[in-house]
Amino acid sequence: MRFIEDIRSVFARDPAARNTFEILTCYSGVQAMLFYRLSHQLWLLKLKWLARFVSMLARWLTGVEIHPNAVIGRRFFIDHGMGVVIGETAKIGDDCTLYHGVTLGGTTWKKGKRHPTLGNNVVIGAGAKILGPIVLGDDVKVGSNSVVIKSIERGKTVVGVPAYLLKGASSGRVPARHFESYGVSDDVDDPTVRAINSILTHIHDMDEQLNIVSKKLDIKNQADIDVDDLEIKSK
Repeated sequence: MRFIEDIRSVFARDPAARNTFEILTCYSGVQAMLFYRLSHQLWLLKLKWLARFVSMLARWLTGVEIHPNAVIGRRFFIDHGMGVVIGETAKIGDDCTLYHGVTLGGTTWKKGKRHPTLGNNVVIGAGAKILGPIVLGDDVKVGSNSVVIKSIERGKTVVGVPAYLLKGASSGRVPARHFESYGVSDDVDDPTVRAINSILTHIHDMDEQLNIVSKKLDIKNQADIDVDDLEIKSK
């Protein structure tokens, strides 16, 4: 049963998950998928009003809106859930992950295919917007708050508004133990990402130095040692 697989996939992607009962009662993304599996079956049975009603009920209760005609593969996970919108003609492959605030939306009022298609093992970060009948290949990762309006080839990582490719981002399927939250890889050669990582490293080093100073001062206060005699090592 696909819903059982959806539940099991949570354990591999969310370290906060402790047991099945907690997932069923506390994870809005999983609850939304339970409603979707039901509404999709009703849609296939031509009970379209009832399917839409179940979908709307799910939106009220979970904050996640999934059109019952959307096609979603196996082991799909919506983390946190609130604000996710998946349009009528969207197609999602297996082992995909969406974070809160993601929109798989259309860019036209014309009927027909107007929503995105996601391959397998796609990760879309919080707040990202994937718009139009574009295709995201297998293993694609989309950074938080990105806006994607063009198709992305397999194994690529994109960020920004509009989304652009990260240079040097690792490609290929990412094992569960190396799962990268919010769709951003550490293995990139993007100048903005490198600058941010450099700042974070500097802040971390400063924190360590402050901790050393604090400990030395505590020792001085306790033993009445002259501060000038203290040796503080720097990296």
